[in-house]
Amino acid sequence: MTSSQFSRKELENHMRQKGRLPPGQILTKRLPILHYGSVPTFDPASWDFRVWGEVEETLTFTWEEFSRLPRIKITLDLHCVTGWSKFNTAWEGISMSTLVENGLIKPKPRANYVMQYAEYDFSANLPIDVVLSNNFLLATHYEGAPITPDHGYPLRGLVGAIPGQKGHKDVYLWKGAKWLRGLEFMKQDRPGFWERAGYHNEADIWKEQRLA
Repeated sequence: MTSSQFSRKELENHMRQKGRLPPGQILTKRLPILHYGSVPTFDPASWDFRVWGEVEETLTFTWEEFSRLPRIKITLDLHCVTGWSKFNTAWEGISMSTLVENGLIKPKPRANYVMQYAEYDFSANLPIDVVLSNNFLLATHYEGAPITPDHGYPLRGLVGAIPGQKGHKDVYLWKGAKWLRGLEFMKQDRPGFWERAGYHNEADIWKEQRLA
């Protein structure tokens, strides 16, 4: 039986039995829209993406340059702190581990954390090992099409759980920033936007680390 033949509740129970539904979550078949502030406009002529901090070289990409970076496709389960989970979502974008392995970005040995910076001064912090893992993506496409403005067009940091795989640090969806504009590599951790508002700094989905 395929997932399309399950009712929502049957699929939810199936995912719980498979160990893919974290505690306190319910399944959704849609991709809800949740964000702080209004949707920004995108001008490819003026858009840029910066990488700075604990790296060997500060970088600035234009949209044209960023669009030429190597791309991958991944499938992720997404888990929102508000309580919904969506499974087997298909994304395309740029892998941070690929950029580092190819020498395009060169973190210094003391780089332990990464802060994502987005439009409207929004920020989201992660350990560098999560940013360089297989379940973090600089995402540009969802289900074969460019992500919509409501979901972060033209670029969002995306972190989810790899279906059926353990061993990664799986965190809530707020740890990836929509409308992403830059990455700061840091020696020491600093709280991002939602962490300063009282959300848990670690955000582990399996431990229900929702609030500090």
